[in-house]
Parts: sequence; C-alpha cells; structure tokens
Amino acid sequence: MSITLARALSVVFHPLLMPTILFSILLFRTPAVLGVDTFTATFRLSLLVLIGISTFIIPACLIYFMHRMGHVRSLHMDELRDRRLPYFLTALLYTTTTLVFAFRLSPLSDIAPEIGIVLGSITVSVTLVGLISLFWKISAHSVGISGMVGALLGMAIKASEMTLLHPLLLLIVLAGLLASARLHLNAHTPAQVSAGLALGLVVSLLTVMLML
Repeated sequence: MSITLARALSVVFHPLLMPTILFSILLFRTPAVLGVDTFTATFRLSLLVLIGISTFIIPACLIYFMHRMGHVRSLHMDELRDRRLPYFLTALLYTTTTLVFAFRLSPLSDIAPEIGIVLGSITVSVTLVGLISLFWKISAHSVGISGMVGALLGMAIKASEMTLLHPLLLLIVLAGLLASARLHLNAHTPAQVSAGLALGLVVSLLTVMLML
C-alpha cells in the first residue's frame, strides 16, 4: 500500500465522519430498519445533515480551535496528551446529540428510537476511547469503522435485512484496508489497531442486539 493511499483512507474514514457515513447507509439504503421509511427523502436528508453537523462539523471545528489556541499541538494528534481533551469534549458533544435524538426530538424519538440507540453506541465507544487514551493510544480509526460493521451486522441479524449485506461486506473490506493503512503510516501498533477493531465491534454489536 502506498503512503498516498494510506493517507487518503485515513482522511476519508476519519473517526468523526463515521456516524455520518453510517447513517447515510441506514437512512437511504434501509430506512425501514430505523423506522423512518415513511418519511420523505428530504426529511431523511435533513436528519443526516443534523447528524453530520453535530458529530462531525462541530467537533472538527472545536479540535481546530484547540489546535489554534495551542491546546493540541498537532491535528493528527499523534501524541497521547493531544488526544485526551479532544476525545472527552467530543464524547460530551456526542452525548448531547444522543440525548436530543433520544428524548427531545418529539415525535421522532417515539417513532424512531433506533436513531438514539445507534448514536448511543457511538457515544459509548468515543467515551471509552477517551478513557483509554488517558494511558494508551488505541486506534480511533479502527474503533470507528468496526463500530459501523457491528451496527450493520446487528441490524442485519435483528431485522433479517438482507439489503445490508452488500454495505456490510464492503465495510469489512474497508476495515481491513484502513487497519493496514494505519499500520503502514506507523500511526499505531498492531495491538492498538486490533484493540480498536475489537472495541468498536463489541460495543456496537452488543448495543444493537440488546437494545433494538
């Protein structure tokens, strides 16, 4: 794998983009799984934009602001100390987003509680990454993409939704490529990548299987 491809995969599948990618699949590929199949495409797009703003745009701007203020030395967050504050603030933002979708967006929270549950699993993963980052540099990229795999796998099993098969297989391949990319860039050790893959998969799969 070339350095250029490894960097491209790391950017395209940045951890902050994972919720937007996941919900783009669920809202437009299998909206029935989330209970939003009766909603118009425009309304579902509005939901996706809201999720994208709250889970990607705002956290990314916050991290950039911390970098400009000198609290984060590098936007790549290669150093362990650069990762702690951004992850905990991101976890706080994700928690707020989850609570809004789960309890405040009425009647959406009553019609489609699955959205809040999936966001909750992502929030748990981000929080755990923040806690682990207090002492160890786990791969957030691996957590993010394996979390998508776990969520889709759980939904495919629970809802017997075969239309998720192709996105699921594609994500499994991409997870392998992304893990290889992080190793190729010397961003993580094999143990850090493996732990990330396991954490994301277990948290999302268990959440979907037990709560949906």
